Amino acid sequence: MTIAPVQRTASLGSSAWTDARLIMALEEVVEKELNRHLKVAKDWMPHEFIPWSQGRDFDGVLGGEAWSVEQSKVTPLGRVSLVVNLLTEDNLPSYHHEIATMFGREGAWGTWVHRWTAEEGRHGIAIRDYLLATRAVDPNELERARMSHMSEGFESDNSHSMLHSVAYVAFQELATRISHRNTGHHAGDPLCDQLLAKIANDENLHMVFYRNLLKAALEIAPDQAMRAIADVVTDFRMPGHGIPGFERAAAQIAIGGVYNLRIHHDDVLQPVLRHLKVMEVADLGPTGQQAQDELGAFLGGLDAQARKFEERQAALLARRAARAGTK
Repeated sequence: MTIAPVQRTASLGSSAWTDARLIMALEEVVEKELNRHLKVAKDWMPHEFIPWSQGRDFDGVLGGEAWSVEQSKVTPLGRVSLVVNLLTEDNLPSYHHEIATMFGREGAWGTWVHRWTAEEGRHGIAIRDYLLATRAVDPNELERARMSHMSEGFESDNSHSMLHSVAYVAFQELATRISHRNTGHHAGDPLCDQLLAKIANDENLHMVFYRNLLKAALEIAPDQAMRAIADVVTDFRMPGHGIPGFERAAAQIAIGGVYNLRIHHDDVLQPVLRHLKVMEVADLGPTGQQAQDELGAFLGGLDAQARKFEERQAALLARRAARAGTK
């Protein structure tokens, strides 16, 4: 159902594009992207990727075997990253509340919100089943971390603006895809790699949806969209930043090569920005031009930071290798 044509109206100043008007104006794009998504998305069964035959009772009510780290083939880096990814996925009820409140539950927007939530739901189910069946993590610590993280709730940094919300998820979905995919590569278990490849594919399709929506927003409200993109890119942080011990885990994940500044710059920010041709957008007003300039300066600085990180990372890994060689 088309509520309003998607076109840039020259007579409208940027202040005329309220969240409500943008949501109505983009309804046609949402419907188009939803239909495209439903055609290309392939359902998959999480249970098929869980080695149930490896599962056995834990200690406690059933009197099984207590967990110990040597029971798992997953690498230490894979374990840390899997837990961060899972706890991030666990906050799905809060994420659903955020986007349902922002985008609404009616029409194409509502259909997408519920479809996205359903697809995301299987990610947490699959990762937790894998971790428990393979005894990859301490189940008691995992549950305590889940309770702590979810009890804090989640509030998006971008809930004040519909365009900021769309811009954020365009980058965040790709970041999540990269994180899952690289976690699989470093996990030390081919089955885990397979499972996370399935999850990463879902995340990539979600990224395409939001990226295309952001592209349409750039066409109808270029100044506001450019401002939103610049704000999101310069203040970006992953939704799991509130996880207990996140900073320490993030450092391990960065040094291990799962997700770090170089990956964020090269594999997340740049692909989306290049696709949108953000730095090529012309006919911007003062607000949009300023945002575009800020974005360009920030990306240059981030690239420099990434180079410094790579130097520190290489030195640290060399020291670790040297220590390991002397043992």
